[in-house]
Amino acid sequence: MMKFNRIITAMALTSALVFQSVGWSKTLNIPAPAQDETQSHAGLETAVFAGGCFWGVQGVFQHVKGVTSAVSGYAGGNARTANYPTVSTGLTGHAESVSVTFDPQKITYGQLLQIFFSVAHDPTELNKQGPDYGTQYRSTLFVQNADQQKVAKAYIAQLTAGHYFTAPIATTIEEKTSFYPAEKYHQNFLNDNPSYPYIAINDLPKVQHLKADFPTLWQTEPVLVKE
Repeated sequence: MMKFNRIITAMALTSALVFQSVGWSKTLNIPAPAQDETQSHAGLETAVFAGGCFWGVQGVFQHVKGVTSAVSGYAGGNARTANYPTVSTGLTGHAESVSVTFDPQKITYGQLLQIFFSVAHDPTELNKQGPDYGTQYRSTLFVQNADQQKVAKAYIAQLTAGHYFTAPIATTIEEKTSFYPAEKYHQNFLNDNPSYPYIAINDLPKVQHLKADFPTLWQTEPVLVKE
């Protein structure tokens, strides 16, 4: 669904979307991963998350301590079709994604996963998030190395075994692929457009839950994409 149609959808379905975007996460208190990466990585590390519209996912991770960059973009397809109008057809193999660069000495990949599954999106929705439908809105972890793959696989198994969700987890794990930054107008969209109906209804509650549920990992000033 093209984002210019999201205003109409959001305004027409306000009550339902608020429940869908906020209600499921308000009641969740999922544990941290029992298995996490070791902190032996030197320098910064990258993780790529796909969880529906990248506006909200980017907005959440921009407020996480230890994150040095969060860029909206496309992963899972090729360079030729890595643009918003083409990805929006759902035929390119891409997912709207966010590339998160972080300092593993300040925050771990496992902690980022806990945030991803707790407040950044609903991991039980298959090829959709809220009002948006299509494979480009799938829930996917594009693992960057063998450690991330092991931690991600173990965490999904841990959450599944613990029955923390009322529906099966739809999140898939895909191998590292090229990441293509999205167009300039998509970057920092939540920060720059807090009153935009789609953002106000679907995404600002996620940021509020991050602040409430992860106070030690919250940073007030977002890490924005610079021009």
